[in-house]
Amino acid sequence: MKTAKLFNTGLSIAVLLLLAACTTIQLTEEGRKARVLDFDDVKNCQKNGAATVNVNERLLNVVPKQSARIAKQLQILARNSAIHMNGDTVVPMSKIDNGQQTFAVYRCVP
Repeated sequence: MKTAKLFNTGLSIAVLLLLAACTTIQLTEEGRKARVLDFDDVKNCQKNGAATVNVNERLLNVVPKQSARIAKQLQILARNSAIHMNGDTVVPMSKIDNGQQTFAVYRCVP
């Protein structure tokens, strides 16, 4: 009986982790029009402001996410946000800190 209960608990946790791994932050149709560049690439662009975005650094508040995944999710959120600021380009302004990062938003395409 104890073995079956442990198995069911373990199976439930595994399913939850699998489901959490499948949930992703989606790039919107508008966000697809924005790109991520470096400061050197936006010298001739108009700065429209900044967007601070954040994600949870853990799956289900338990399992730590890989840093590359966090960075990718932050870039997606920044690109999605840029469109709301009449921008088409984002440039990271800060390092990732506790799942949060600030991006400068630019308008480069007239």
